[in-house]
Amino acid sequence: MKILLPVDGTELSLHETRFALRLLREGLSASFVLANVQEPASFYEMVTAQDMELIGNAAQEAGEDLMAASAQLLQEAGADFETAVISGDPVQAMLELIEIHRCDMVVMGSRALSAIRRAFEGGSTSRRLIQDSPVPVLLVKPPAPASDAPDEAADSNE
Repeated sequence: MKILLPVDGTELSLHETRFALRLLREGLSASFVLANVQEPASFYEMVTAQDMELIGNAAQEAGEDLMAASAQLLQEAGADFETAVISGDPVQAMLELIEIHRCDMVVMGSRALSAIRRAFEGGSTSRRLIQDSPVPVLLVKPPAPASDAPDEAADSNE
């Protein structure tokens, strides 16, 4: 099974990567396409750029940098993976990666958006991908906030 694992360099992305590795430890036989979607160059960047290749190289380097921590986790675990950096609308880019890499599944996080942001952006990326994806999309819930953890100070006083 090949799993698309889109990451953006946040702590939540590391949580998603750890969850994906848990699937392997639980016995799932899978490889990963670790991916980062970069915003396309702005009109201003395209007009002022002396070298369009420079913009592409900057996006590639930024994507690789944002994937580095997740890539390290996968590598340390001995997971089979490849990386991909792509520019464009996140949902369309992921659909393209699913097709190019023949992925069987997507594992990604979900962030709660406010009603205003959801309306402005046309819905969350995860919701839009679920609607359009030809393969199953597994949403990883964010970890519980630290305030939900047991109070360690109270435990040490017992």
